[in-house]
Amino acid sequence: MIDQASFTGLIKTIFILLSIYYIAKFVMRLAAPYIMTYAAKKMEQKMKDQFGNMQNQQNQQSKTPKSEIPKEKKKVGEYIDFEEIDE
Repeated sequence: MIDQASFTGLIKTIFILLSIYYIAKFVMRLAAPYIMTYAAKKMEQKMKDQFGNMQNQQNQQSKTPKSEIPKEKKKVGEYIDFEEIDE
């Protein structure tokens, strides 16, 4: 059978949706500090890992023997920047 929409059914549906909204809002207000603390700890851990990786890379680069480090090229001369003179 086909049910017809009724005014009381509409009011009941609106009441249920508003109840769910306010309950979710209340729960999120209670849970938000814990969620933010968790996210901050995760970010901190990720940054420490990245910093540790950078430290390890720099330590490995500083341990390379001097024979592998390329020598500087000789400087040929001084660079002089010329300006055009308008007549």
